[in-house]
Parts: sequence; structure tokens; C-alpha cells
Amino acid sequence: MKTKTYDRIRAEFNRIIKDNGLDSEAVVATAVPLSAEEAIGNPEDRDYPLVIGKERMMQAEFRGALGQAFTDMYGNFSGQLSDIASMNLENNFRRAIFISSLNAVLRSLGLITQTQHCRDEEPRLCSQELVKHIKGEYGDVRIALVGFQPRLLEALAQQFAVRATDLDKANIGTEKSGVVIGGPGQTAENLDWCDLALVTGTTIVNNTIDQFMISKPVIFYGVTISGAARLLGLNQFCYYGH
Repeated sequence: MKTKTYDRIRAEFNRIIKDNGLDSEAVVATAVPLSAEEAIGNPEDRDYPLVIGKERMMQAEFRGALGQAFTDMYGNFSGQLSDIASMNLENNFRRAIFISSLNAVLRSLGLITQTQHCRDEEPRLCSQELVKHIKGEYGDVRIALVGFQPRLLEALAQQFAVRATDLDKANIGTEKSGVVIGGPGQTAENLDWCDLALVTGTTIVNNTIDQFMISKPVIFYGVTISGAARLLGLNQFCYYGH
């Protein structure tokens, strides 16, 4: 896997490792998949992908700091930081290791703060804060939502014109909060139509992020993209991330 975005992230990650003297240490980072309760707590709503179980949150630990990444490929990993930084990012599992470790390292250095998923009723509260943020910053806009997050779509559809797409075949073609969920083939059309793209940070793990490096305003949501957003100067919204 090789994209311009990942080339930039890897170069910045290696620079940070070198500048902070981490390349000379036999530092070990570990990454493990979390259970739904560990990742999101016990929200009243049970329709989140993490609760349903189709995807998991990978959590890396570095010097006691935790970093997370949302993925559909998960497992255990332990290795030296230098190996992670140079890892062949050929699938979602490897990219989840890389991104969760990046988040943990940047958190340990104090460069980012929100690297753990919000919990319990915070996802619902976050959606309300996002509506306020968009209204205040962008006004009455047409929104292309990329990635089905049920509370976000629910809140956005009450206030804005929204089109949504998702990769999960179980969601494609279904109506959620009055919006029919399209497949990835509809994404380009939605981006042309919208005034603002609201994109899941998971695109940094599933290798689709390059298509959202566009001239229109883009907000990436969630903790997965925290480290990459810091390194690339991307606009991120994650109100209740820990």
C-alpha cells in the first residue's frame, strides 16, 4: 500500500521518532483489539458498529500512553517502534497497528490528547456538539457524510440536507434517519454535490483517505485520525475523545 498521504505521515512519524531519540531505544509497542465494552462502554443505543461487532478498536500502548484505531481487521501485535514505523502497510490490520501506534506515540509526547474513543452516552452528546459546530462555522450547508455513524446521521439529518455513504453492504440501500445509505460508488457524486464533507477518520486505516483531500471543506471525525490530523494539518472533530 502506497499513497501520497501515507508517504507524508510516515516521513513525519520517522522525523518525530528521530527528533525525540526514540530510534536509538529498543522500544516495544503493543496493539490489541478491544471488546465493545472496553472501546465504547455501555451506550443505551445498540446500533453502533463497535457494539454490533463487525469492527473493532485496536489499542496500542507506548510508554503508558494509549492510542486507538477503528478497523475491520484486528489481532495482537508487539514489536519495536522502528519496525512499526517502517512496516509494509499492505492491509487494514497493518495500517491499524501503524495508526494506533502513531496515536500512542504522539499522545506520549504530548502532541495530541484525544486518542481513546468516547464512551456510554458521549457519542450521542458528541453529535449534538457537531451540529452546533457546523452551524456556527459553516451555516446551512449540504453535507456528504462518509461512514455511517448512527447518532451523527440522526442529528445531522434533522438540521441539514445530508447524503451518506458506507462500505458495509448491510447498510447500503437501507434508510437511516430518512437518508438512504449509498455505497462507495456514490461518494464522488456526493462530494460534488456537498458544501461540506464529514468523513470518518477510519479512512486513514482502510486506505480511502486520498479521495477526500479536496478543495472543499472537510471535517474528519473520531479518534482514529487524531495523529494523522496533527501531522497533516487536517480538520478533525472529536468532542468527547479521551
